[in-house]
Amino acid sequence: MKILAKTGRQDVATVYIAEFENGKRIEFVESVQPCVPREKKWVLIISSLFGCCINCVFCDAGGNYQGKLSKYEMFSQIDFLVKTHYADRRIPVEKFKIQFARMGEPALNMNVLDVLSEFHNIYDAPGFIPSISTIAPVAADKFFEYLLEIKKEIYKEKFQLQFSIHTTDRAARDRLIPVKKWDFRQISDYGQNFYEKNHRKITLNFALADNLSINPDILGDYFSPEVFLVKITPVNPTYNAIKHGLCSEKLLSNKRNSLISELQDAGYDVILSIGELEENQIGSNCGQYLENYEKEKQELEKSYNYRLQSV
Repeated sequence: MKILAKTGRQDVATVYIAEFENGKRIEFVESVQPCVPREKKWVLIISSLFGCCINCVFCDAGGNYQGKLSKYEMFSQIDFLVKTHYADRRIPVEKFKIQFARMGEPALNMNVLDVLSEFHNIYDAPGFIPSISTIAPVAADKFFEYLLEIKKEIYKEKFQLQFSIHTTDRAARDRLIPVKKWDFRQISDYGQNFYEKNHRKITLNFALADNLSINPDILGDYFSPEVFLVKITPVNPTYNAIKHGLCSEKLLSNKRNSLISELQDAGYDVILSIGELEENQIGSNCGQYLENYEKEKQELEKSYNYRLQSV
């Protein structure tokens, strides 16, 4: 794996673009929480697909899908970041999270399960918490079946499972995520089976655009507050989000407080995750840095070819 470029700040987030021997490129990220030392919390966000075949309307990683990363290609991302800070692969981090959530829907790559199964054979990381963020595509039933086994056998309470739902409006959800996916009942049934008492609750993630809704009554029909929690984040200002008019001004200006109160009154734990706005300037949103890099490379090539023709 060859690092082609990087951008960011060590005290916020750093985005890397890498190229493999096959010429395919991905991006991956490491981040820390400001004012929290790395030894307390360190997050890696790695890619599982070359591009993505889902094409969610607010994500820049969609399109130009070129296949699945092997377990070795995923471990290459992890190993590069780990050995940058901990050359002996001993990771003394209290909360060391790896999110399979950069480029690609992880449930469409069975090799992700191999990474989860073999991780502790390679790294000494007692604080490791894997995080799978998924839209629950219907084509991934086998993935979820084996994921459940791995979680129960290896990770138990140290596992974060997140379903990206974004709205309780089914028609709007289908527009946002234009593939066949589990409905709310299927997600609920799986979550009930995945959850164990006193372990981490299952996260229902809502990247909440101004024109999207969350109906606490609909949530209550399917998702028990004893098993599921609600996480609300702004829509990242990616190229596709801007193109489709998706923004979260109401959330950022505290005009969604009544919704949060309604969800809490319905019994849900609610996480409001605004994040560091500087990450938007860094371009650490899904696929954004790679798209910038590719565009700049194309412009440079055009300029170079133009100069050659002018000689």
